[in-house]
Amino acid sequence: MGLFDIFRKKKNKTVEQEAVSESTEILSESESNSDASETEQSTAVSESTSAVTQPMMEQVGLVNEDEAKIWQEALDKQKTSTQQLTETETETETETETETETETETETETETTEQQIYDAGLKKSRTGFADRFNRFLANFRSVDEDFFEDLEETLVGADVGFDMAIKISDELREEVKLKNAKRKEDVRDVIIKKMVDLYEADGINEDATMNFAPKGQTTVILFVGVNGVGKTTTIGKLASKYQKAGKSVLLAAADTFRAGATKQLQEWGERAHVPVVAGKEKADPASVVFAAVEKARDENYDVLFVDTAGRLQNNVNLMQELEKMKRIIQREIPEAPHEVLLVLDATTGQNALQQAKLFKNSSDVSGIVLTKMDGTAKGGIVFAIRNEMHLPVKWIGFGEKASDLREFKPEEFVYGLFKELVES
Repeated sequence: MGLFDIFRKKKNKTVEQEAVSESTEILSESESNSDASETEQSTAVSESTSAVTQPMMEQVGLVNEDEAKIWQEALDKQKTSTQQLTETETETETETETETETETETETETETTEQQIYDAGLKKSRTGFADRFNRFLANFRSVDEDFFEDLEETLVGADVGFDMAIKISDELREEVKLKNAKRKEDVRDVIIKKMVDLYEADGINEDATMNFAPKGQTTVILFVGVNGVGKTTTIGKLASKYQKAGKSVLLAAADTFRAGATKQLQEWGERAHVPVVAGKEKADPASVVFAAVEKARDENYDVLFVDTAGRLQNNVNLMQELEKMKRIIQREIPEAPHEVLLVLDATTGQNALQQAKLFKNSSDVSGIVLTKMDGTAKGGIVFAIRNEMHLPVKWIGFGEKASDLREFKPEEFVYGLFKELVES
């Protein structure tokens, strides 16, 4: 099953769940009203019986007043006992129903929560995409050259990149005719399906999982990227995540040139209860890395995160510094670094793509962390990175909390971005 098919299946499932939910609410309200009516009738009958029985017994002279009181007390005790038994049975049934509901919620909690997080995090991107496509389709008259020129302009504006925009346009020329798409809705669905299909094809053999050292050895993960993209914050969030997962984590504050970088990382370390290896201000970053690698290896830490400087991506000195760090790491742990993660600010669009190209050429980048996706990001940058860079997005950030940094899941991303555009 392709990614677009998964998307359509998920959308249909969501629509069905919403319909079932509405039906259940209506049914519950109806049953509640019915139960209330039955209770009122039962109470009325009971009160009527109680009110009639004693006077009638006294009137026909079957018992005197004292005997009637004793008789009534016995009837009241029997009634109380019956009510308690009924309440106990009801409570038992309620507890059983609650346990069943809890088990069901536990099974679906992870999937639902992940989907909700992506939906909320991609709201601005989704709205931007929808507005852009709706403006494009508002001018739709027929599939001609003007149509394809407008389409290319729309896709480039959505940050999918020039190369992918041309590729989508070229492949759609025949497909739109083949599908005989004449309505706006049909054309829109064909365009989005082609985008998703190309995105999926570009990701064949892509490894989006995190690479770790064998058990008992330290995994070294190097973080690179320009200043201001959220590199240090990302390290802090991942440190918190892995520490809570039971791994021993160590941080290296190797960004010694940016004022406040070391202090910022130390603050994240305190929050996550993770130690930080730091040097003096303006100290040689490589010396900090050396000290951190020695400590991580000798004290058997599971993971070492290394924060690096990011003054300018085209600064030759910066690239040489990164290469020096890598040599020192490999001298102590030959297989390291196990990951080189490039952190990109998704809101910068094509600038982020240029940064990815320059860092990949000099730093052996193994994966991408996209931050600030809940901001004004257009979402298309994910397509451009895979199409032009063939680098996997491994993590995606939707907010400031540590829990807002999520493993990247293509199915949830595609659904969160396009779900309001494609009809079920």
